[in-house]
Amino acid sequence: MAAPRILVAESERLMRDVETGEDSPTSKKHVGSKLERTFPLTKWEFAMAFGVFLVFAIGLFCIYLSMPAAEYGKLKLPRSISDLRILKGHLAAYASINPTKFILGYCSTYIFMQTFMIPGTIFMSLLAGALFGVIKGIFLVVFNSTAGASSCFFLSKLIGRPIVYWLWPGKLKLFQAEVAKRRDKLLNYMLFLRITPTLPNLFINLASPIVDVPYHVFFLATVVGLIPAAYVTVRAGLALGDLNSVKDLYDFKTLSVLFLIGFISILPTILKKKRIYE
Repeated sequence: MAAPRILVAESERLMRDVETGEDSPTSKKHVGSKLERTFPLTKWEFAMAFGVFLVFAIGLFCIYLSMPAAEYGKLKLPRSISDLRILKGHLAAYASINPTKFILGYCSTYIFMQTFMIPGTIFMSLLAGALFGVIKGIFLVVFNSTAGASSCFFLSKLIGRPIVYWLWPGKLKLFQAEVAKRRDKLLNYMLFLRITPTLPNLFINLASPIVDVPYHVFFLATVVGLIPAAYVTVRAGLALGDLNSVKDLYDFKTLSVLFLIGFISILPTILKKKRIYE
């Protein structure tokens, strides 16, 4: 009779440990396995991502070392329009005296931020307009955005699948279904997504390789599709004094124009479907 009572007592103790969160060998094992499932990357994938990040960071650091020591204290990633005005004032003279070094540092920083999904590239685009004007600014923004998006694309292709499934499981399924339906006119659809703010660029960069968007389609849609938005931000950078917030960039008129351009990009697909139904 003693054995059944001992088993009952032991099972009741284990149940209390689970309910109260007390440490026990079984509860620790359960919690540990749950935490392992929560983190999206394996140790190997995390090590690879960290290694790529480290290589980029060391390269960026070496570029910054080539700058005069007096400029180090002035370098700060802007987080507001006021920060951007201050940064522009600090860097304007250096950019005019050392244009090659400055452009190398600017491009490296932009691509680094775009690759590793660091917020703030919108301020880098505004800075391009403020320092380089419209034509040169648009070229720099489109080049850096495309290079950073491409780096993000291949990094996601390598280790990004668990992260995307972890962050956006529902949105990824919808995106996959839309891509599958538009395989014959995929470039038009990707252009529409790039031109309009329908989906965040971060999601497009990470999810495209997961849903088997070919790189050449991704690349062309990025190069062409980012030009309208680049024009908007670069033009705004010429008049930083008139901006109070990043929200001022995309008013109703600007969004309407972007959606109109996006609609034109998918017009061939709509016309083709109409001919099929007729």
